[in-house]
Amino acid sequence: MEPARDLLAAAVDLQPETIALRRMLHRRPEVGLSLPETQAAILTAIDGLPLTVTKGRQASSVVGVLEGGRSGPTVLLRGDMDALPMPEDTGLDFASEVPGVMHACGHDTHVAMLVSAAKVLSARQADLAGRVVFMWQPGEEGYGGAPIMLDEGVLEAARPAVESAYALHITTQQPSGVVAIRPGPAMASSDTVKITVTGRGGHASNPTAGLDPIPVAAAIVQAIQVMITREVNVFDPAVVTIAKITAGTTDNVIPEQAEMLGTMRALSEETRAAVKEKLHRLATSVAAGYGASAEVRIEEGYPVTVNADAAVDLVHSTALALVGPDRAHLSKDPIMGAEDFSYVLQRVSGAMTWLGACPPGQDPQTAPSNHSNRVVFDEDAMAVGVATHVATALAALDGKPPAA
Repeated sequence: MEPARDLLAAAVDLQPETIALRRMLHRRPEVGLSLPETQAAILTAIDGLPLTVTKGRQASSVVGVLEGGRSGPTVLLRGDMDALPMPEDTGLDFASEVPGVMHACGHDTHVAMLVSAAKVLSARQADLAGRVVFMWQPGEEGYGGAPIMLDEGVLEAARPAVESAYALHITTQQPSGVVAIRPGPAMASSDTVKITVTGRGGHASNPTAGLDPIPVAAAIVQAIQVMITREVNVFDPAVVTIAKITAGTTDNVIPEQAEMLGTMRALSEETRAAVKEKLHRLATSVAAGYGASAEVRIEEGYPVTVNADAAVDLVHSTALALVGPDRAHLSKDPIMGAEDFSYVLQRVSGAMTWLGACPPGQDPQTAPSNHSNRVVFDEDAMAVGVATHVATALAALDGKPPAA
């Protein structure tokens, strides 16, 4: 395998193209599973590369397969494509031109980095000991694009089928150019909690004649926080946040119902299942204590993202060669955000890696973060991201990380 410094140099050489594609995508963000402009931009950018390309049937996905010149396994690299339904307030020269839509999670950088990685690896096709599947995925932000691509056979796009899979996610919560990874649970599961409390409506001047569901809802919120701190193992944690409560129509009417909406996060499937059961028991019991009733509905979202130990060792060793010990980090703590790359990692061994991109002069602890309307990523970090994709794929195919 080439030395890591040569792979990083190749990524730096492509940096103008990487930035140009990223900025074009940033100006024209798209939400969900149908991303025709983004798909077209990817197809144009990879045109002429020695890839076998297919487009998704149910979504605007793109899959490219690079067949190496030597026999070996198949590795998958993934980059998600979709933006968020929110306004942009960054003031960037290439800010979103689409009202109410922004690439606030850096998926524009993910697409561009994966395209440049495909270019670097294509230039080394004859020496590849196996094949690389490039997975450009729509609908990560709550639309379940990864399961759709799995159903459409992304892991079987080449023969032999994909044996390991890797994804890279940019963040301002790490210094620029840092490559951070964690073994085991790296990101949480995510489920939506909906609780409807039913009481008895009436005149606000005579609350004893009705049964006010609003204080019942408030009691349930408080009881949930006690349950999390007293019934969930602190070493296998969960988070339940009630983020919205809706009740009533005017000042002098006690409503019949109060509706609560929130999120539930966990770092193991065991705790996830236990907290679901506890929420049902708690809400119905608290409501009954007030003479009301509660209906609890939990809509299952993404599962826990679990990094395989061997894949983490491979990525970390590769990062050490690429960026050195000062910027190759083993993260202590997981992140309570969720990722649908988790579905891929349920099927094959692999890992989700974090790429630091905090802008110069800002503190990663206070810089606007992913999903902020003011988040700005340091584009210089993208060369490290491209090189990390390339070196990880080569290490997975060769069975060893590159030399520095």
